[in-house]
Amino acid sequence: MKLYENGVYLVNGSELLEDNGSAEDKIYSRTGKKITKEEAAQNTIAYGILRDHNTSGSMEKLQIKFDKLTSHDITFVGIIQTARASGLEKFPIPYVLTNCHNSLCAVGGTINEDDHMYGLTCAKKYGGMYVPPHQAVIHQFAREMLASGGAMILGSDSHTRYGALGTMAMGEGGPELVKQLLSQTYDINMPQVIGVYLTGAPVKGVGPQDIALAIIGEVFANGYVKNKVMEFVGPGVANLSVDTRIGIDVMTTETTCLSSIWKTDEAVKEFYEIHGRSEAYKELSPNGTAYYDGMIEIDLSEIRPMIAMPFHPSNTYTIDELNANLLDILDDCEKRAQVSFDGAVNLDLKSKVRNGKLYVDQGIIAGCAGGGFENICDAADILKGASIGPDEFTLSVYPASMPIYMELVRNGAAAALMQTGAVLKTAFCGPCFGAGDTPANNAFSIRHSTRNFPNREGSKVQNGQVASVALMDARSIAATAANKGYLTAATDLDIDFSKPRYFFDSKIYENRVFDSKGKADPSVEIQFGPNIKDWPKMSALPKHMLLQVAAEIHDPVTTTDELIPSGETSSYRSNPLGLAEFTLSRKDPSYVGKAKEIQKAQKAIEADTCPCEAVPELKPVMDVLKANYSDIGRGTIGIGSTIFAVKPGDGSAREQAASCQKVLGGWANIANEYATKRYRSNLINWGMLPFLIEQGELPFANGDYIFLPDIRKAVEEKAADISAYVVKDGALKEFKLMLGDMTDDERSIILKGCLINYNRK
Repeated sequence: MKLYENGVYLVNGSELLEDNGSAEDKIYSRTGKKITKEEAAQNTIAYGILRDHNTSGSMEKLQIKFDKLTSHDITFVGIIQTARASGLEKFPIPYVLTNCHNSLCAVGGTINEDDHMYGLTCAKKYGGMYVPPHQAVIHQFAREMLASGGAMILGSDSHTRYGALGTMAMGEGGPELVKQLLSQTYDINMPQVIGVYLTGAPVKGVGPQDIALAIIGEVFANGYVKNKVMEFVGPGVANLSVDTRIGIDVMTTETTCLSSIWKTDEAVKEFYEIHGRSEAYKELSPNGTAYYDGMIEIDLSEIRPMIAMPFHPSNTYTIDELNANLLDILDDCEKRAQVSFDGAVNLDLKSKVRNGKLYVDQGIIAGCAGGGFENICDAADILKGASIGPDEFTLSVYPASMPIYMELVRNGAAAALMQTGAVLKTAFCGPCFGAGDTPANNAFSIRHSTRNFPNREGSKVQNGQVASVALMDARSIAATAANKGYLTAATDLDIDFSKPRYFFDSKIYENRVFDSKGKADPSVEIQFGPNIKDWPKMSALPKHMLLQVAAEIHDPVTTTDELIPSGETSSYRSNPLGLAEFTLSRKDPSYVGKAKEIQKAQKAIEADTCPCEAVPELKPVMDVLKANYSDIGRGTIGIGSTIFAVKPGDGSAREQAASCQKVLGGWANIANEYATKRYRSNLINWGMLPFLIEQGELPFANGDYIFLPDIRKAVEEKAADISAYVVKDGALKEFKLMLGDMTDDERSIILKGCLINYNRK
């Protein structure tokens, strides 16, 4: 795999020329046409799709309107509640509400089904679609029923990626979907486009997860594609089945790219024909000579079975490399665990080595990444006639949709898997976020799913429990299962893959999915449950601000799972204050108490009483401020909390990573950088200042107070640098914060206090 240091021209789809000063002359000699870099940049697939959906009139500052929206059942309640508070009357574009996260309706009793009924009645009232539990995971339904060539889809799940089908899709926090529901726009600078030039063909036994993990391992740490669009081109695309392309594409989220798009061909056309939507196909390819801001060149024949060890999809090795350096790599993972868990528990992976081989406790093939038809059929071929054995090892398979499940039953693959001792389950995302198949303490799970962050498999460090997940392809998981739990690469086996043809049956959806066809029925009463709560009132940005640092995190990257846990919190996603009780529970269990204590001061201000009476320790701090600023008073100052993290926001698009801080009185984050555009947007949409601070020793510590004089004026006047002061020992010590680039609308949202206030009529 090669990463180019400079921009690259792709000439006629088949020749790469690095932008080294002589490229344009070479292009002229090959094509007889002169072209500038700026002109060539307009010939990418990505540019054309963004241009077609941009409403701003400027391709530098984009204002995008999407064609369709998608959400699942731990995001759509909060989104619709926000939109309703802002004046929603009707879904202006198709909005599909799927139910694949809280499907079990087990954790929290009736709470989850209440959310489903809320979704069904909202789909009827506002004119949307509703996919009942167990029918399909969100992204598989979108592939089967929503994607179309040249379209754009926005989803409230970070793995919203349908580029392999010619749809540029993005996963964002809920407020960005709210904007679309209110006929507003998605505002971004024109992103850079990174080409992914594929050649060759995968060897037998290598699957989409292997290719995806190889890419993630090369580009995550160096930020090569961060907040950029990945565009897959080259002759190797034709050597990949559409299912394989989809499996690679969905994992591009783990590179931190903004979105993805692929060239399309007859194989994609056939996909649409199989699904009864031939009109949705559109041929997409770069025009003539296209310029890319970077290029990843991959010979698919060189990819070997991969494994992403705990605790990140970028912690990658070939399975052969892992087996050859087993104890050293396991020791490194154990040391990473000590950092991730702050020494609270001990992860013991070396005990998994038996007779020189790594024994794993669990295999799972599931969700939007693993649950595809081809993945499961290949796994069935590998396991045919085998037994997973009667010991600790278990294997669970979750087809990504009921139509896939039905075809697996019809062609015999389901029976072949069941006969081995594997368990087939319905379409459910639970194993991806800790709500299903949670392993035993210290167990090691291999999964064809999307993420392996700390605790994402459902263990609870705060209760002394820890388990870990490695990501692998379905084929090598099946090979490991055939070897009764001993880690095995699929390429070590000689298998004849049957590659059965897929037949899609739409009757399941016709019989169960509610589709309003875009027609709203205002007479429908929304069905609420006792756990569905409105967002609390949020104040506008004050003239001055006093923040207490309520948490300080120095991990290289902080995931959204660590900001607000997944799994056990799912039943509270429709209850802002209930969910907020879990904020930072995995990283700093003291955070909630500290944030709520200082929030008492802001509540006192809003009640026109003295904040120092509510929080007595504030008195010496306020005395210092009043001695230096004569206008400090109840009507001019806001008081709340902030957190510092080196690089927060990797992973999920969930808005609750920010909104939970907000409802606890959070006014800001301070970071060296933000891991994703999604998380920074979530902060802004919830009225929180996304401060940046240069790397180095911090001028403040956990528990310190930070004063921001005239912060409202600084935001109004678009100040780049913000003067801040640590209030300590009776003095003010100045330091600098930065806000980074913000649109006028984003500044207005901050000034109003949140997106709800910005839109409220």
